[in-house]
This record gives sequence, C-alpha cells and structure tokens, in this order.
Amino acid sequence: MAPEDERIALFLDYENLAIGARDGLGVSPFDFGPVADALAERGRVVTRRAYADWSSFDEDRRLLARAQVELIEIPQRIGGSRKNAADIKMAVDAIELAYERGFVTTFAIGTGDSDFTPLMHKLREMDKRVIGIGVQSSTSKLLPAACDEFLFYDRLPGVEGRPMPARTSSRRRPATTTAPSTPAAVPEPVEPVAPAAPEPSEDTSSDGPDPDLTTLVTSTLAGLARAADGPVRASTLKRAILRKDPTFDEGDQGFRGFGELLRHLENRGVVALTPGTAAGDPEVAFPEDTSAEDEAFALFATTVRDLEESTGAPPQLSGLKDQMRKRDPGFSEKRYGFNGFLSFARAARARDLVTMEWDEGRGDYQLSVW
Repeated sequence: MAPEDERIALFLDYENLAIGARDGLGVSPFDFGPVADALAERGRVVTRRAYADWSSFDEDRRLLARAQVELIEIPQRIGGSRKNAADIKMAVDAIELAYERGFVTTFAIGTGDSDFTPLMHKLREMDKRVIGIGVQSSTSKLLPAACDEFLFYDRLPGVEGRPMPARTSSRRRPATTTAPSTPAAVPEPVEPVAPAAPEPSEDTSSDGPDPDLTTLVTSTLAGLARAADGPVRASTLKRAILRKDPTFDEGDQGFRGFGELLRHLENRGVVALTPGTAAGDPEVAFPEDTSAEDEAFALFATTVRDLEESTGAPPQLSGLKDQMRKRDPGFSEKRYGFNGFLSFARAARARDLVTMEWDEGRGDYQLSVW
C-alpha cells in the first residue's frame, strides 16, 4: 500500500439511504456499487459496516454481503427507540474505531440525518477526514457543512434514477433542521433514463483495448481529477482502478505493463501523458486537443435545434442521447470525461450552446438553442 493512500472506514445508516434512494430516485434495491467506486477513487476501504433492521431488507442484505459489507443488526423496536438504537450504535462504533485503529485516516458516513452532525464534528476534532454520503432529497442541510467532502448519491457515476413526484413519506427519520422553513425545492434529478438499447461500443477497432477497459480508465481518471488537488500520476490511477476491480490486469489485453497501456491510449487520443516527478511514473490527464470534444458539443446543439424546429417545441433531455446516437452511433459522453449525459448537457449550457429549464409538469429538462 502506498503511503499516500487514505485508509477509509465506511459506516452506512442503511435504512436512511435505502428509503431515501427509493422515495427520491426510484432506485430499489439500493445500489452500493457507485458508493464503492467513489470511495475506491479516494483511498483504500478497510472497514465496511451497514446498520439496519435487516428483516426489512432481504434483497439488499444479499447484495451487500456479496460486496463484503458487514451487516450490523438493529432489531425491530417500537416507536423512536429503534431509530435511537441505530444512531447510537453506529456513532459508538465509529468513535471506538477512531480510537482503536489509528491508521484509519478517513471516515465515510452514509446518511442524510442531521443527528449524525455531532459525530462528524467529533471525528474531525480527532484529525480524521470525514466524507458524507447521502441522497440529495433526504439530506439535512446541516450535514454537508460538517464534512470535509460530501457526495450526493444522486450524482455518483453509475446511479440511474428518475425524478419522483413529491409525496408524503411514512419512512422514519425525516431530515431535521433548525433553518427557517422555505418552499420545498424540486430535487434536481440525475440523468433522466430513457428506454434505450445498451450503450454501443466506444471503440470498435480491432487493434484497441476492450471498450470496457477504456471506459474504466477514463471514468477513474475523471473521478481522480475531480477529487485530487494536483496532477494524477499513473501509479495513482492504477491503484484506483485496482480498488474498483481487483481482477484488473493489463496483460489480459495484451499489454506488458500499465505504462504501455497508457501509451496506447495516448496514441488513440484518449489520454495525455507528461513526465512526472518520479521516473517511470508519468502524469495522466485528458488531451488538451478539444477538436473531438467540440464536434460532440456541436452535434448536441445541432440535435437540439433540429428537434426544436421539427416539433415546434423545446425537446426534453430524456431521449436526446438516443437522438444523437442515431446521427453518431459511437457517441458517448464518457469519452470526454463526463460522468453522465446530464453532466455533458450542463457543460453545453456552460458553453452558451443551449439553455436548460426545468419543467416541473413534465419532470424533465427542456432545452433550446440560443
């Protein structure tokens, strides 16, 4: 293990996350994979614990067990005592681990409940880095400020949710906050999901690496670039890939080393390499040549304009990616380092190519060219 790797202890207030994802995103059962990938990009996870009354989460329990998560049982009780038991048990275990395992540098706390704010403050007092994880629509406004970094589950790569209509939830543990009441904001959705065929291969040439491998490298590089303060070294990139997929071996693709794989991707315009501070450990980034990216954004704007002209109304974001693929079957936003199509659309808006307005009635973004 490299000395700069963070050692992460993950604690999940599972019922809060699972019900929040179900009610806010329509995701059920809870998909733990995006959380595991996001933490793998930040360090080595040495402890994984989830707290819940598992009699209510049979399918989730099986999925988490396969992901090597330790399941802590909180038996069903009456009234608020079950909530208090889960909170107290999780907080006590986190503080105990902080004292007993000095090598743990980071605590990832998965919850949207403001009751855990004191725990996060205490861990930071103990010189531990704190990463919060929560569903945006069910996360207290008090939580993000108590963390060194907060990851909204909705925005993690790989989360495919859909906007859910507002409704009164009967779940336990509403997010509590002392802030003055304000009109409820419409939760901003993750990328709307339209029925579509599986994403076409991004690399159809016979002499290139597996398209899934190219996606793994680019998505991991994009995650590291967002999380890191400086350049991403090749050794850091490979360690993050191995944390995502411990079976990764560049030899399976016919490369004698990770450096050779990166040079091959550089020749194909996927990544750019520059000499690093250590010999044989180059810095990895996305190419500065934006010609291909500019073409992708031009295709995006053209598709929006043509749909608007043909229908007489601004097109919705849902289904727009399929329309672009009809014109360019090889299109994928991941090729340019974006987590999802919504992020790509926001980048187009930032470049003043299109406007994006949320249509509450349709539950989707409406786009128009300038």
